[in-house]
Amino acid sequence: MLFTTVTALDQSALDCLILPVFDTDTPSSLAQELDSATDGRLLAPIARGDFKAKPGKTLLRSDLSGLSLTHVLLVGAGKPDAFSMDALQKLLSAAFAAVSELSAKRVGIASEGLTNAKLDTESVARAVAEHALRATYRFTACKTGDQPKVALESVALIASADAKAAAEHGLSVGNAYGEGINFARELANLPGNICTPAYLADQAQSLAADSALTTTVLGEEQLRELGAGALLAVGQGSEQESRLIVMEYRGGAESDAPHVLVGKGITFDTGGISLKPGADMDEMRYDMGGAASVLGTFKALLALKPRINVVGIIATAENMPDGKALKPGDIITTLNGMTVEVLNTDAEGRLVLCDALAYAERFAPASVIDIATLTGACIIALGDHASGLYANDDALAQSLRNAADASWDRVWQMPLWDDYQSQLDSNFADIANIGGRKGGSITAACFLSRFAKYPWAHLDVAGTAWHGKQGATGRPVGLLTRYLLQQANA
Repeated sequence: MLFTTVTALDQSALDCLILPVFDTDTPSSLAQELDSATDGRLLAPIARGDFKAKPGKTLLRSDLSGLSLTHVLLVGAGKPDAFSMDALQKLLSAAFAAVSELSAKRVGIASEGLTNAKLDTESVARAVAEHALRATYRFTACKTGDQPKVALESVALIASADAKAAAEHGLSVGNAYGEGINFARELANLPGNICTPAYLADQAQSLAADSALTTTVLGEEQLRELGAGALLAVGQGSEQESRLIVMEYRGGAESDAPHVLVGKGITFDTGGISLKPGADMDEMRYDMGGAASVLGTFKALLALKPRINVVGIIATAENMPDGKALKPGDIITTLNGMTVEVLNTDAEGRLVLCDALAYAERFAPASVIDIATLTGACIIALGDHASGLYANDDALAQSLRNAADASWDRVWQMPLWDDYQSQLDSNFADIANIGGRKGGSITAACFLSRFAKYPWAHLDVAGTAWHGKQGATGRPVGLLTRYLLQQANA
């Protein structure tokens, strides 16, 4: 999609104008100009009280005499003094959802009033591009015949001359965010018979066509030599071979310690011998959402080329219940030598991640963030609005909270207290893989913390990586990309 910045409205260059409207007695100067050209018809619904300018409310005005624009989409922005990132997200989500239902190819959006002490031009422009791309995404890979397509081809942000440079930079960054998010959504939406561990490895290798990235794929023979017993144990009941995918982006100095992203890549999760209920089991295609977010973040990185070193590690397997499958009560040995008593084979994500976290230690990382659709307990605790954040380093946690707020890919920090560690005690091994019903998301994070010997954070995205039959969200690509850009600029 083409994103541009213009300093004045050219009606002939657009099919539709997105016009934010605030809950105020004084419309923006552009709104007044267009309303005057239509003899007051454009804003008449507001004057009558038929349209309330609440954030995210829309009203389509079409074929008004006096305008060469076919459509003007009025979008509520709320009170000017209360306008924030929350209101902006609602505005843009509603606006581009409405635009995607039109035949409009060329769309403009007025930025007047959208910037304030909380929101700068670059942030607004980034959000515009990201939302435009997200709204145009449709999953059609497994559908036959002609599929309806979104007409939108270009978006012009109308900004002042002083703000043009910042707007153009924001659009560029937002374009990378959006492309990365949609890439992650596409991977996560693919069914398990297509998106296998080998398929994820192929996707990682295809990204390495860019010379800034090197991808290495470790197969089962190499994993045995390494001693990655936990990852291998999870996949041993499947005909699909497990993989450890390692991606290295070198944008910084050779001496700079890398930041590492670790993704859980269970391409389908039956629960193994601890079989899941049949209802909604089809959604376990999304159990590789963490891996998808790592790949999506690398796609964004390759578009932006920040001066930073980043390593991506994806532990990918399929969790199936055949005669060779891992059993409750089995004891396995992990990559760092720790033994684990497997009390529930459906707690497999932490098993593949623990080997990946141990592997990350060889890079002497500046930080490590693992991303996983790890626990239903996190969904119970936080719903589908915030991802759960756990960290063993306060500075890292604060950086991630800052990035989450800036990207509006929100998190909520949960406790990682030693009090919970005893729930993982085992009579037969060094540690058990579950800690009982109490604090299930916390004890899962406690398990992972045993393998993190560096500044580490865990993002439990079980509630945010997908929303039921609506499909994958692409989260937390925005958060991860923002975090890495902040580290590059630090």
